[in-house]
Amino acid sequence: MGALQKVLVVDDGHRAVDRALSAELAELGYASVTASLEAADDVLAMMPRPAAVLLHVPPRENGAFRMLAERLREQMRAAGVPVIVVDGADIQSGSPIDLQSRIGTRVLNEPEF
Repeated sequence: MGALQKVLVVDDGHRAVDRALSAELAELGYASVTASLEAADDVLAMMPRPAAVLLHVPPRENGAFRMLAERLREQMRAAGVPVIVVDGADIQSGSPIDLQSRIGTRVLNEPEF
């Protein structure tokens, strides 16, 4: 059995049960590390290549998450790591988020080094 692929989840620090992406990722078989916006760069520096980065944008956001998403997309592009923005308003309204298709099956099949 291979090691679980790790996904970095960046959020605003509010981790209510109904908004927790980590629980949904665990159901899909992913290991996740959750970090605040301020700690995201430090966590990425210590983490081996993540399978994906999810930015969980809060409903009232000042643009910092979007700027981080653009910067991370540039940094992660060469490594093929998807950077996915998940809008917090979608989760609060009950809209389903299909993380499996957004992250891709590559994550489940690729060995961790």
